[in-house]
Amino acid sequence: MADVTIYVPDIGGAEGAEVVEVLVAVGDTVELEQSLIVLESDKASMEIPATENGTIVELKVAVGDQLSEGDAILVLKSDATTAVESPAEPEPDDEKPSTDSPAPTSAESEEPSSGSSVEAMTVVIPDIGTDGDVELIEVLVEPGQAVSEGDSLVVLESDKASMEVPAPADGTVSELLVAAGATVREGSAILTLMTAASGQASSAAASPSAPQAARSESAASTAQPESMPSASPQQAAPAVEAPARADAGSVYAGPAVRKLAREFGIDLTQVTGSGPRGRVVKEDLHAYVQKALADKGSASQPAVGGSGIPAIPEVDFSKFGPIDPQPRTRLDKVTAANMSRAWLNVPHVTQFDDADITDLESFRASMKAEAERRGAKLTPMPFIIKAVAVALNAHPKLKTSLADGGETLVYKQYCHIGMAVDTPAGLVVPVIRDVDKKSVWELSAEILELAGLARDKKLRPDQMQGGVFSVSSLGNIGGRGFTPIVNAPEVAILGVSRADTQPVWNGSEFVPRKMLPLSLSYDHRVINGGDAGRFLTDLSGLLSDIRRILL
Repeated sequence: MADVTIYVPDIGGAEGAEVVEVLVAVGDTVELEQSLIVLESDKASMEIPATENGTIVELKVAVGDQLSEGDAILVLKSDATTAVESPAEPEPDDEKPSTDSPAPTSAESEEPSSGSSVEAMTVVIPDIGTDGDVELIEVLVEPGQAVSEGDSLVVLESDKASMEVPAPADGTVSELLVAAGATVREGSAILTLMTAASGQASSAAASPSAPQAARSESAASTAQPESMPSASPQQAAPAVEAPARADAGSVYAGPAVRKLAREFGIDLTQVTGSGPRGRVVKEDLHAYVQKALADKGSASQPAVGGSGIPAIPEVDFSKFGPIDPQPRTRLDKVTAANMSRAWLNVPHVTQFDDADITDLESFRASMKAEAERRGAKLTPMPFIIKAVAVALNAHPKLKTSLADGGETLVYKQYCHIGMAVDTPAGLVVPVIRDVDKKSVWELSAEILELAGLARDKKLRPDQMQGGVFSVSSLGNIGGRGFTPIVNAPEVAILGVSRADTQPVWNGSEFVPRKMLPLSLSYDHRVINGGDAGRFLTDLSGLLSDIRRILL
C-alpha cells in the first residue's frame, strides 16, 4: 500500500470555491468515485470524488476553507488493487501536484486537438429597483434554446410595471429553475446557461501518463456543476445534498444563504430546507419570515382582518342570479392594499377650491400652432404640474414626510411630482423629476412619454419612486370634486376635476369664466387647515395668471 494525496481536479475555472461539507473522516475506508467533500462556488455546488480505493489517513481541509484546482484534499492509503493511480505526492513545501510528467510514449505525444469547453452559469434576477417579491409571469426560453447576450429570458411583473430580464451572455439554456407564476426577487436563480469557455482540461490531459489522464478525466467530469450535461451516467456529477444538522454551523446551506440568515437574524436550525435532501435555499428564509409575521399577526388579532377591524364576510352571490367572477390583476390587488394602508394610517382632511383658468386656456389655445410645429400636445396638465411645483417650493411643508415613528419631519430639497395614470391593468403613478427646473414644453413631452409607458406596462421601478407630492386628474371624465387618498409617505395629494364655464361675479356683474375644481387631501398629522388653505390660494392664483410662475 502507498500513501496517495487527492487534489481538487479541474472545476470549470472556479477559484476560491468554499468547502461547505466534509463527507468523510480519518480512518474511513472509501471506494473509487465515492464523494469526499462538497465545494460551492458562486455558480454551482459540486462533489469531489475519490480517485482511489483506500483508507483515509489525513484530512487537509475543513469546512469553510477556500480551494482551487490543484489544492490537496486528503491523504489516502491506497489499496494495492486500485485500478487507477494518483499523482505522486508533492514535496512537503509544495501542496500543488507536480507539473513534471514522464516522457510521453509515441501514442501519447500526438498533438491534442484544441477546442473549447463550456461552463455553467446560473442566471439570477438582477437589481429591479425593489427589495420585495415580484411575479414571474412568462418564461420566454426553453431548455436547449440558444440565446444571445441581451435576449429576453423571462418577464417579471412588479406591483406597478412589467419588465424583462435579459441574458447576461451568449449561450444555451441548460435548465429552467423557475416557472411562470413563481414569486422571485433580486438574486433569485432563474435558469442555468451553458456558456463558452477556453478549454484547458483536454490539452492538459495529454501530458501526464495514461493512468493519470484517466484519473483526471474521471474526477473532472464528476466535479462538474449539477446542471451541466454529461456524456454518460458514469460521468454525471453526484447530487449535491447533505442531511440537516443539529447546529446552525453544520446546517446544509450555502454562504449566500448563511449571510442572508445572519442579516435577518434567523436561526438556521429552525428553517426547513426545500432543496435536495434538505438543503436550505433563500426561498426557505423568505417563507420562514413570512410565516413568522403571519403567525404573529394571527395570534394578536384572531378575530379581525389585517387592518385591525372586523373582516367583511364572504357572500355567495350566485344564490341571487348569474355571476361572472373575474380574477383581479396583481396591480389591482397591490393598489387596493396600498390604498387601504394609507386610508387606515393617515388622518385625511380634504379642502376644495376653484381656480379661474380662463386666461390659461386662452394662452394654451394661442400656442396650438407652435405645439404642432414642435410635434407636441399642450394639455392643461403640464401647466398644473408646473404651478404645483412653484407652490410646493413656496410651502415646503407640503412636500415633507414623517420618519422615526413620527418623531422627525423630513424636508426634501428636490421637487419630484407623481402623476396618477389610469391603465387597463390598474392605477399607476409615474414620477416626474425636478419639475421646478423644467419648462412647460419639457414637462409636456415627459408627461406624454410616461403616460404611454404606463399604459404599455413598461415603466421601470425607479420611474415610480421618489415623489414628494402627487396629482390625480379626472380630466374630462366629469365630476365637481372628489377626495383623493394621500399616497403615503407623502403628506398631500391634489385632485383635479373637470373644468367648466360658470358665472362669476366681478363686482358689478356676472361674467362667464372657466373654473377648475381642485381638491387637496392632506395628512392632518403634518398639515393643518391654515397650511392647506394658503397652498391652495397660491396655487389657484398661479393657475389664474400663469405669468406668476416666472416670478
